[in-house]
Amino acid sequence: MALNEGSFAPDFTLPKDGGGTLTLSALKGGKVVLYAYPKDDTQGCTLEATAFNGLRKAFAAAGARIIGVSPDSVARHDRFKQKYDLEIDLLADEERRMIEAYGLWVEKSMYGRTYMGVERTTFLIDAEGRIARIWRKVKVKGHAEEVLLAAETL
Repeated sequence: MALNEGSFAPDFTLPKDGGGTLTLSALKGGKVVLYAYPKDDTQGCTLEATAFNGLRKAFAAAGARIIGVSPDSVARHDRFKQKYDLEIDLLADEERRMIEAYGLWVEKSMYGRTYMGVERTTFLIDAEGRIARIWRKVKVKGHAEEVLLAAETL
């Protein structure tokens, strides 16, 4: 199911790095930057995570919480966060329930080989839980800055 701007973001509860869980609906009243990415500690995913992390104080000033989600395990997220000194939330969706609910488990191709994977996508969710903006097939360079601008003007 493809989500559209203006629709309510499907709720979910997922395991969080460092232990515990995070439930999207518990964050109502504030903005959420929810970004889905394929895999911890790969070039593009590392650049994206460090870019969002570097702007985390500006996002907080705009009233937005940054949350990354991938099919990686909590243990892998913990190692990734420690390696790059990340201070943003990373959620583990190993069963891909949230990823599939958001329409992000798609057929991809690389070097002539097709496979299923996460489409790098960012959702800006408003204080009421509606999707204000969607960035699909994200190109990492300059993306975090573009999302910050949108969060500041929301």
